[in-house]
Amino acid sequence: MKVATSIAFGNQATPELAAQAVSQAMHKADISVANSVLLLLTSEFANQPQAAIKAAAKAANCTQVIGCSASGIFTEDDWALDAPAAAAMVFGDSITLQLPNKDIQQPLFTLCAPNAINSTWLNDGNVRYGGVSGDAIGQGNFSVWKNAKGELSGHVDAFFSGVEMATRASHGLQLLTQPLKIKQVKDFDIFLLDSKSPQYNQSPWAVLQKAWKAYSKSDEPVPLHLIMATYADNTEEINAGQYRQTNIISYDENKGNITLAQPLKVGQFLSWSLRNQTTAEADMLLITHQLVEDLGKKPDFGLLFSCLGRGPYFYDGIDRDLKVITQQLPNMPLLGFYGNGEIAPMHDQNQLLPYSAVLSLFTAK
Repeated sequence: MKVATSIAFGNQATPELAAQAVSQAMHKADISVANSVLLLLTSEFANQPQAAIKAAAKAANCTQVIGCSASGIFTEDDWALDAPAAAAMVFGDSITLQLPNKDIQQPLFTLCAPNAINSTWLNDGNVRYGGVSGDAIGQGNFSVWKNAKGELSGHVDAFFSGVEMATRASHGLQLLTQPLKIKQVKDFDIFLLDSKSPQYNQSPWAVLQKAWKAYSKSDEPVPLHLIMATYADNTEEINAGQYRQTNIISYDENKGNITLAQPLKVGQFLSWSLRNQTTAEADMLLITHQLVEDLGKKPDFGLLFSCLGRGPYFYDGIDRDLKVITQQLPNMPLLGFYGNGEIAPMHDQNQLLPYSAVLSLFTAK
């Protein structure tokens, strides 16, 4: 199977960078004509990507060029953030990245601009995996593209022919509290948690404060930017890691209520969790092993969609998620980007995940 990647860096966002990335990948794959190309460009290209897309198509000798712009991009060899770069994965032989048809029986590889997300499209009956693209603020004339031209709908679906695949999401969260049933809620505000433990005050803010103090063993304020609300319909799902998650928007220290980015319901269970480097790295190692077991053989290539808040910015300048994968699966072609959200199937629905990483591995049939 002939699949390869390459990444090209420059001082300016020029079409030559895209052509260079594709040409280098084709040389590594030992092909002169690509069946299809997955092209990723940094946000410096977002406003006018068409020239770069055409340059990539010309270098690949094909028009099946699919991709997006993103704040950061990477391959198995390197990553780029805050600087112009282009990355490409090229496909030869029997492997092709195709637009979907009625006979598709594989989950859809999905790229979506932030302003194109809606729940109707996200859960239209197709299983999806992928990420939310665009520049840092979700703008740009063409955030996604297919057939070597910008896609104005804001989202692109595709699938790989000739492969078997497996995909999983890594949350990378450490639970700070046991699951507690929600007793009182109004819209986005959680007012009361049902705790059977007498030492817990039942207001969400008091529960979170106490949990953080016990974890940090200090009087440091709660780092709200690292705290997530993880929730599910029962305690078993949370303890098994099969939960949904959302951000904290604000809190009322006097009343004790907390405002979340998603509305929850009375009767659901909630745990406060911490975005933790060590836990996230261990979780990525776990899902990498699980995906290889799911496939039953060594993967031939992979895609990784990582939150901008999960990559090098989170890991103090080193992308430990990427490092885990390349150490466990050396020399495997890998392509991905740091985006505004990650898409993966969970609880029989496609979920838009925050601060997560979605890894998909593929092997030739």
